[in-house]
Amino acid sequence: MWISKITFNDTFEIDELYHFINERPHTETRENTYIIPLISRTPRQIVNFAVESSKTAKDIQKIVDNAPNAYQYNTDGYHSYMDVIFPGYHKRNIESKKHTHNVESVNADLRHYLPGLRRRSRCFYRSLETLRAVLSIFINAYNKFGEAKLKYRRRLYETYGTVTKFWTSYKHPPMNLFDYI
Repeated sequence: MWISKITFNDTFEIDELYHFINERPHTETRENTYIIPLISRTPRQIVNFAVESSKTAKDIQKIVDNAPNAYQYNTDGYHSYMDVIFPGYHKRNIESKKHTHNVESVNADLRHYLPGLRRRSRCFYRSLETLRAVLSIFINAYNKFGEAKLKYRRRLYETYGTVTKFWTSYKHPPMNLFDYI
């Protein structure tokens, strides 16, 4: 997986996204596959991910162990995060999504850009291997796009002194996620 050299290891966020493979199960929660991304805040990049059939502490621990170490890890209120040993400070937020809003937006991007992950869609993945392959290709493009977006914003900041002053009149940067696929 491609990760930018300018990725800051100060804060990582981890969350889970559920979906199904092949057909919707007839269980109470109707979930049978979890995509667990670990993202960095600056630039917004997916540092590591896993596609598992469960979201146990053992599966989450593998993701954390295979990623670069960060100073702080933010999670939501899911109980398995309490059993994971994080190399940095662990902030578990059970009240709101205040510290996990970036990973929630990445989950929304995954559902938006990958048709097989959309809700109420006729598209679906028939195997875990297919889903992992599609995700790895998408994540490489997503990470390269995140780096390009950060470099563009830095250039705006150096030119105009602030990003928001110029960003309000120029809302769409001259780049697209599909340029990096």
